Parts: sequence; C-alpha cells; structure tokens
Amino acid sequence: MKTIWKFPIEVVDEQIIAIQHGAKILSVRVQHEVPYLWALVDTAQRNVLRTIRTYGTGHTISSLPDDSEYVGMLFLHDGRLVFHVFIDRQEDA
Repeated sequence: MKTIWKFPIEVVDEQIIAIQHGAKILSVRVQHEVPYLWALVDTAQRNVLRTIRTYGTGHTISSLPDDSEYVGMLFLHDGRLVFHVFIDRQEDA
C-alpha cells in the first residue's frame, strides 16, 4: 500500500534513517519546532538505510557524495537559522 509518512530528522551533519526501499522523498519541513522528512512509501517494501546530511548556510561541507540528492531547506528559530538537507541516493541492502 502506498502512503505518505513523515520521519523525524535531526539537525546534524550526518544521520542514518530506516525508510522503505524505493521511497520517494517529497519534502523537509519544520512542524511544531521539529524537523521532518516526508516521503511517499510503499509499506509492502522492506526497510533500507539511507544517509541524511544537513548543512547550515555558509558552513563547510566536509563530505557530500556525488550521488546525494538535494531534498530542501529547514528554517529554524523564525528563519534565523537555515539548513540544507541532502539524502544519499544509494540504498543499503
């Protein structure tokens, strides 16, 4: 069954989330001061591990693989802090 799920994410350089194989990332937003990633998932698919990378505007990007896909921006503290979110396209088995 296909449905849209949200996944809480942290504002850290790198984190790993478990998400269904083939999930289509729709957006990232802040809801009630918590950053989330929304994705269209097929609940019949197995979970895979995906790496999320988050970088602040003007911060040094230490490691960003060529296969990373830009997901969007997060605005925190009334927009005073802006972060850019990427997800690695490679899915771990």
